[in-house]
Amino acid sequence: MKKLSVLIYLAALCLTASAQQVKPVKNVIVMIPDGTSIGVYSAARWYKIYNKLGQQLNIDPYFTGTVRTHSSNAPIGDSAPTTSAYMTGVLQKTGNVAIHPEADPEADLYPVDSTRTYQPAATILEASRIELGKATGLVVTCEFPHATPADCSAHYYNRGNYKALAPQIAYQNLDVMFGGGTGIVTDDIRQHFRNNGTTYLENDRDGLLNYKGKGKIWALFQDKAFPYDIDRNPDKLPSLSEMTEKALDVLSQNPKGFFLMVEGSQIDWAAHANDPASIITEYLAFDEAVGKVMDFAKKDGETAVIILSDHGNSGFTIGSSRCPGYDKLSIKQLFENVSNYKLSANGLEALLLKTKPENVRSEFKKYTNIDLTDEELETLYSSRNYKEGDYTKVGTSNNMVHNIVDILNAHTCFGFTTGGHTGEEVLLAAYHPQDNVPRGNLRNVDINRYLFQVSGLSTPLQELSDNIFAKHTEVFARTGYKIDKKDADFPVLRVTKNGKTLEVKAFSSVAKLNGKPFDVGSVVVYIDKNDTFYLPKKLAEKL
Repeated sequence: MKKLSVLIYLAALCLTASAQQVKPVKNVIVMIPDGTSIGVYSAARWYKIYNKLGQQLNIDPYFTGTVRTHSSNAPIGDSAPTTSAYMTGVLQKTGNVAIHPEADPEADLYPVDSTRTYQPAATILEASRIELGKATGLVVTCEFPHATPADCSAHYYNRGNYKALAPQIAYQNLDVMFGGGTGIVTDDIRQHFRNNGTTYLENDRDGLLNYKGKGKIWALFQDKAFPYDIDRNPDKLPSLSEMTEKALDVLSQNPKGFFLMVEGSQIDWAAHANDPASIITEYLAFDEAVGKVMDFAKKDGETAVIILSDHGNSGFTIGSSRCPGYDKLSIKQLFENVSNYKLSANGLEALLLKTKPENVRSEFKKYTNIDLTDEELETLYSSRNYKEGDYTKVGTSNNMVHNIVDILNAHTCFGFTTGGHTGEEVLLAAYHPQDNVPRGNLRNVDINRYLFQVSGLSTPLQELSDNIFAKHTEVFARTGYKIDKKDADFPVLRVTKNGKTLEVKAFSSVAKLNGKPFDVGSVVVYIDKNDTFYLPKKLAEKL
C-alpha cells in the first residue's frame, strides 16, 4: 500500500511538472538562421577550430531539442509558411505569409479549416504590440519584405508580392527595422515615416551605429539585399551583429519590453548556391549576433531567446564521394581549402565579369588559392554572359556563379544533395532566466505556443485575428460600401452612413473619416482572390 502511494505521488508530481506554465518575461527574441541544416553547425565549428577562432559556437550551450518544420500540405517547407507557423500557430502552404491556407485534402498533413481561407493570422509580433504595448523590431540582411521578416509583420497569400507586403511592414509602426531594400521604399512609405516620426536612414552605417534617439528608426542598405558577409565592406555596411546590438539598445528603452526577430537571412541563399565558404561565414556572422543577444539576455534577467532555423537546405555535409578515405581525412584536408576562399561565388562572379580574359586565372588564384586548369578556365569563359537572377536556382542552372561553385567544390570535401530545401528536423536552442525552455522534439506550432506563453499574452491569437482581421462584408453588413479599384494595387474601401464617409486603404493602418486620417491600430489586408478587406471590427463604431 505504501509503495502504491509513493507511485501515485510520483505520477502526480510528473503531471504537475509537465503542466507547469512557462513564466512570462519582459523581452522575447527570436533568432532564425534561415535554411541552416545540422551540417552547417558542424562545419562552422570545425572551421573556427581550424582557423584558431575558438572551440565553440556561441549557440552551443543553449541547444535544447529539435523541431519538425513543414507546410500545411508538404513535409518540406519554404521560408514563408515555416516561419509563419512559428509566428501564428497556423500551418500554411508554400508562398503563404501569415495567412490561413487553402485546403488541400489530398495532401494536407493536418486538418485545415477551409472556412478561414485567406484570413490573415495575427502574429506574435502584432499581439505583443497591440495587447502588451511592447516595442517591436526586425533585423535582417535580406530585403525587408522578404519571407521571414514579412512572416512576422505582414499578411498575404503570395510571398513575392512586395507591393502588398512592404507597406504592411511600414504601417506596422515598428520601432526598429534594420536590413536591406532601399529600392523598395515608396514615396507613400516615406511620407508615413514623416507622419509618425520614424527616423529613416539609407546606406548610412555611421548614422545607424551612432544613433542615440529614442524614437522609431528604420535603417536600410543596398537596393535589395546585403551582399554575403564574406563580401561585405565593413566600412560601408554594418554586420548583423552590429545591427542586432543597436536594435537591443533602441528596443530596451520601452519600459513594457519588446519583441525582436533577428534573421541570418542568407545562410539559406548560400545553401541554395551550394557555396560552402559562404554558408559557413554567413552562419558565423549570425552566431556573432547570437553572442550579443545572449550577453544582453543574461545581463538583463528578463529576456527569453529562441533560436531555430525555419527549414534545412541543400543536404550540406562534411564528407563527399570526391574524397575517399573519409575517416583518414585530417582537419587540414577538410578545411584548408575552404578557409582560403576570400569571396563568395557571387563576389567572384562580380569580380571576374570586370576582369580581362588574360587575367582571370590570376584573379581567381588571388581569392581562392586555386590554380585553374585549362578546362576550368574554359568553363568560366563559356558562362561569362550568364547570371541567374533567382537565388533559389543558382546551384542548379548554367550560370557563372554555378560554374564557380563547381570549381570551388571540386577542391573541397563537402557534399550537397540538392539546390533546394530539405525536410530534416532543425536544431532548437533556447534561453530563459528561469530555464523555462522548450525541450525535446517539437512541432512548429509548439514553438508558437511557447512564444505565446513566454510573451505573457492572454488573448488567443485566433481571437485577436477575428478582432483585427474581420471581413468587411461582416463588419459593414448593414452599411453601404463599395471598393474603389482605380489603383489596382491599393484598392480603397469606402463606407457611408449617417452622413459620414470612412475610407480604408489596402495594406495600410491609416484610414480616413470624412477626410481626416486616423490610425486603426493594425494593418488592413485586401485579398483580390475573394475581393475582401480584412480589418478591425471596431471600425464599425466610427459610423
